[in-house]
Amino acid sequence: MKLSPYFYDLRSAYQAELDDLVSDSEGKDVLRKRLAEKRSEIGFLVKMMELAPEMVAVAFHQGFRFAKPAVMEHWLGQGADKLPEWGALTGAVALEPWAASLAQTVLREPGGPVFMVVAAALEYLHQHARLAPAPAQGEAGHDGDEEAAEHDDDYNALSADDAADPHNSRTREEASAHWLAEAGFDRKD
Repeated sequence: MKLSPYFYDLRSAYQAELDDLVSDSEGKDVLRKRLAEKRSEIGFLVKMMELAPEMVAVAFHQGFRFAKPAVMEHWLGQGADKLPEWGALTGAVALEPWAASLAQTVLREPGGPVFMVVAAALEYLHQHARLAPAPAQGEAGHDGDEEAAEHDDDYNALSADDAADPHNSRTREEASAHWLAEAGFDRKD
């Protein structure tokens, strides 16, 4: 399966967002509690769909069932401008009952029908991470996006396991600072 540069970058951001929700400052598992909070704030979160889709998509974590993986894998190779609307995934992807009401809120928003495809794709990648290797040299730029290819090769996202690895020279703080800078925030010095 080939990932488009769009989904390659978003996959890392989605995983980082989930990692941030997993535990509190004392190391206690608070994922369910934090996901419930995110889900209760979906009316506000939809305003961030375009700017930070990964922050909204986590509200749908474990909310999709994938009946036709090949359909998802096809769309994961597409850029954001080529994604279909949610209705195109009928029969290939289904929502868990609890996620259907969240989806209705999202679908009423401009861009909501395409965002639901993005959310499903990110969750599919999370569930099937072994199927989504990093693009090979030059693959990330197959749409002529050489900058994305350089970015992918030079700075891959850091998972929680990577951050805990004493042999890893980068830290979660570095990965977070890089991600925030990519999102348009100033770096702290």
